[in-house]
Amino acid sequence: METGQPSRTAWSAARYRAAHQLIEHGAIFQDPFAVRILGVPPDELVADAPRRAMRVFIAARHRFAEDALAAAVSRGVRQVVVLGAGLDTFAYRNGFEGVRVIEVDHPDTQAWKRERLAETGIAIPSSVSYAGVNFEKDTLGDVVKLEEPAFFVWLGVVPYLTLDGFNTTLSYISDLPGNEVVFDYAQSPSAMPPARRAALEERAARVAKIGEPWLTYFEPPEIAGLLTGLGFREIEDLGPAQLAARFFNRHDLPPDTPGGHLLRAVR
Repeated sequence: METGQPSRTAWSAARYRAAHQLIEHGAIFQDPFAVRILGVPPDELVADAPRRAMRVFIAARHRFAEDALAAAVSRGVRQVVVLGAGLDTFAYRNGFEGVRVIEVDHPDTQAWKRERLAETGIAIPSSVSYAGVNFEKDTLGDVVKLEEPAFFVWLGVVPYLTLDGFNTTLSYISDLPGNEVVFDYAQSPSAMPPARRAALEERAARVAKIGEPWLTYFEPPEIAGLLTGLGFREIEDLGPAQLAARFFNRHDLPPDTPGGHLLRAVR
């Protein structure tokens, strides 16, 4: 993040979501506001489409999160906290009656988002509120006060945090029994085959160059240990093989194929 500037990786993630609506026609994850909030002409998005592998992974992570959220709402959860919200649009298409949404992000990114909402005519429902936080400097508990369990959506954030920043936020989520969280994490490039490792290291270098480096990686047993140590249960961790089977009907990947993971856990 640069002072006064929005997150460039938040912009990139929004492009992936928008491109998925146009190229795959939202086959994995439908977001009717994705193209609109971005403000980029559809033909330009298609002509300059970001790469497919990341595009469908980002679509899958939102589908995974919102499927889990729907199940949580059916169990009685009425509060959603979107951490590192970027240009995420759930709060503006939330169809769950009585469910409130708190968007948490860097104040500069939030200001940019609200400009985008105003410019594109997307209304802010009364069920939405905002909390400005720098995850490395601020304590989430100082700005987000919860009196009942909440569902936390934490996508596209964890790799950019220090381990201390990650642990502080996860500890806050673990404070209230009944809280549920969905987040994604990356395994270290050192765990990858040579070609995949080279591609990841190239991408890591690109985001580092724009000032948003990847800082934290986990291996599945490591993250499972952290979560269980904080009292989380119902841990569901999907790696590349499990994601391919669930969202793409592919069953040919070895179960322990390394890569990006989606994880859901309940405190």
